[in-house]
Amino acid sequence: MPELTTVTVDLDDRSYPIYVGSDLLNQRELLAPYIQGRQVCIITNEVVAPLYLKQVKASLAEFELCEFILPDGESEKTLDNVARIYDFLLSKQLDRKATLIALGGGVVGDMTGFAAATYLRGVNFIQIPTTLLAQVDSSVGGKTGVNRPLGKNMVGAFYQPQCVLADTDTLTTLADRELSAGLAEVIKYGLINNLEFFNWLEANINDLLARDKTSLMHAIKISCEEKAAIVAQDEKESGVRAILNLGHTFGHAIETAMGYGAWLHGEAVAAGMLMAADLSQRMGMLALEDVARIKALIKAAGLPVVPPSSISNSDYLSLMSRDKKNTQGSIRFVVLEALGKAFLTSDVDPLLLDQTLQAGSSLGQSSA
Repeated sequence: MPELTTVTVDLDDRSYPIYVGSDLLNQRELLAPYIQGRQVCIITNEVVAPLYLKQVKASLAEFELCEFILPDGESEKTLDNVARIYDFLLSKQLDRKATLIALGGGVVGDMTGFAAATYLRGVNFIQIPTTLLAQVDSSVGGKTGVNRPLGKNMVGAFYQPQCVLADTDTLTTLADRELSAGLAEVIKYGLINNLEFFNWLEANINDLLARDKTSLMHAIKISCEEKAAIVAQDEKESGVRAILNLGHTFGHAIETAMGYGAWLHGEAVAAGMLMAADLSQRMGMLALEDVARIKALIKAAGLPVVPPSSISNSDYLSLMSRDKKNTQGSIRFVVLEALGKAFLTSDVDPLLLDQTLQAGSSLGQSSA
């Protein structure tokens, strides 16, 4: 048996394991127990299919298999493509005991999960994330959905998988830019709730970029543990789960304004986290040295520290006003009262927010 660690998302009778390790795609015994009936549809995309579809199919050869291959890219995370999945499932006569398997990154996982939540009013699904970002974030916690022109992930459902299989071997074929994008979400966990992990990331960021297996397994395990603990407390984001959105209010605005896919999700979140840190410092919480540490780690991970200069303050405000965390017309931000300690607030001085937005284009001009 390959090296394996298991993290549990504790949701009572809907609890499920996250398996993290190498050579997991070939382990039938990890997948088969979570398949309810005979019918299995593997949903993947045109980039991942040539790499890993054959392996997954071989592991599940005893089942009635079919596959649906989506185009690649964030711009493809649409209702039209989910409708194509529905039509394919109907054409194959998949019933309510069928299982959908999401094989790919966050886009594939989000769309497959949304299709599973709504096809025949709900069928089982399994996540097999093949990017670092999906392994540490989007495959865990049950958020599914699609983008709309006016906002990211604005149509979707909370719908938990039966299990998550994070095979670290799939990261060997990941582009450097995609690996860095995943590290943004890893850094987030250190910032919101785990200073010890943030310190570890500062010391080990080069090993992660070099794809050292031991370091990657540790980072994925800790990230999944952090997210699982928060999801177990607040599955549908009515409270503490919102802190997982550090940098996302700014980041989603960047993704929407620039056009889905122009900036990778992790790149936008990285710039958004630095903007959130800048706002936290202006609010009198973080020290300038703390902001410098955050900026240095983001930069070391190969991520942008400067948001796009083409987005105006009014554009940001308009886009952020549509954020899912908002209540009663107030924009709510995740800010840092210290490294490793985040909270959600709508009590932000508009003048300080304006200063952060104005400063955004110059955040990366001087060395951290």
